[in-house]
Amino acid sequence: MLDRGFFINGAWEMPSGLDRFEVINPANGARVGSTLLADAATVERAVIAAEAVFPAFSTTPARQRADMLHRAATLVEQRAEDMARLLTQEQGKPVSDNMKEILFGCEVMRYYGEQAVRTGGSIRPSSAPHIRNLVTYHPIGVTAAIVPWNYPIDLYAWKIGPALAAGCPIIVKSPHETPLAIAMFVDCLHEAGFPPGTIADLPGLGPIAGEALSTHPRIRALSATASVPAGQAIMRAAAGNMKRLCLELGGHAPFIVFDDADLEEAARAAHRRAFSNMGQICITVNRVLVAKSVAPRFAEIFASLADETVIGDGMDPAIGYGPVQNAGVIARMDRHVADATARGGRLVAGGGRATGSGFDDGLFYRPTVIADAPLDSLPMTEETFGPVVGMAAFDSTAELLKIANGLEYGLAAYVYSGDLERAWSIAERLDFGAVGVNVNDTSELQAPFGGWKMSGFGRELGPEGLETYLQAKHLKLRLRSMT
Repeated sequence: MLDRGFFINGAWEMPSGLDRFEVINPANGARVGSTLLADAATVERAVIAAEAVFPAFSTTPARQRADMLHRAATLVEQRAEDMARLLTQEQGKPVSDNMKEILFGCEVMRYYGEQAVRTGGSIRPSSAPHIRNLVTYHPIGVTAAIVPWNYPIDLYAWKIGPALAAGCPIIVKSPHETPLAIAMFVDCLHEAGFPPGTIADLPGLGPIAGEALSTHPRIRALSATASVPAGQAIMRAAAGNMKRLCLELGGHAPFIVFDDADLEEAARAAHRRAFSNMGQICITVNRVLVAKSVAPRFAEIFASLADETVIGDGMDPAIGYGPVQNAGVIARMDRHVADATARGGRLVAGGGRATGSGFDDGLFYRPTVIADAPLDSLPMTEETFGPVVGMAAFDSTAELLKIANGLEYGLAAYVYSGDLERAWSIAERLDFGAVGVNVNDTSELQAPFGGWKMSGFGRELGPEGLETYLQAKHLKLRLRSMT
């Protein structure tokens, strides 16, 4: 389905009169396919279908919902290679990375299938011998999700997995930039037996379809992965109907290197987390903060790794790093590099688009490192969401914490040190939702994922991931007789 429409009430439809978006391969500029763009009327039809199925689906035994999620995961696994290749053509990152993304999405669905059968209530202590307090949990109602283009299958699973496990129909505004592999994913959900109306897939634009989901009075909860400005717009739009929100927004992760760290190991870890998916990850390394005594040596190693990075079309099995997704990313990186160098930062690797054979028709940008980046420069203060990293040195723990905690972002941070006690102490004082100590990835299936400060609120993954889709009820009972 390379020219697709919407999935509503258990069927694909192609209504007329709506705008269509052309999907372009960022590696070569070739057309991949297209998608219709949903409007408010499309959202309304999906809500009506979801409301109709909610009473039956919400009371379906948890084991049955779990079995559907398991079947869907198996179907996705069977089609993962074709899905990964299509996603590479839409989004750019290598097929091998897309395979990891898709297979982790399958793990997420299986995990929440099992969480569904473990969700129970409790009997709480009471203030009198004849009173009993029961606390039970119930599906919140029709829900919605907004999924980004950087990890569309994975983050789709993060949202639909717990919603469906909880017994909530869900309407997804999938990314219009990468809608085609998602269509294959949705087919797997349908074939797994989810009733018509439980899942709707509506590619669309944030200011139109996203706003319609946010303002809709009969959608009870919405989970979105987005930028900080987009998250703020969602909050404003949802305020009128008191919709429950789970917002995972932008990040600006510091990567901290102490003088007793293994510099080679730390540099390799920073390189992978900075340039994987060309830095288009919310937990990517944006700024490297290095102890002053080892900063020159670390910069030398890190810049060398950046210069040696082989980039190209992600369809080539030998390629580990592909293009960026759109021209807007390149414009933002150029602006950040120009700002940092104008303020005195030293460009030690990269700094512009890759040119020559195999690059001219695509959106390729060299992995870029700016040493001695001023703390007020754009790479050190704004999320680049591309392969640009600023570096700065610190003298003391107090200075380090002031720099690391000094921004409005609070999603992820990383600490590398040979002294675990010191690293642990620093990690506890970092104002971030997750901290990796001597590891360059903070996501873990069984642990909560989400931000502090302007990086959002609510949590995905772990048992906490179900909380967006469940609401508590207190039943207070009086026993007539205790004999």
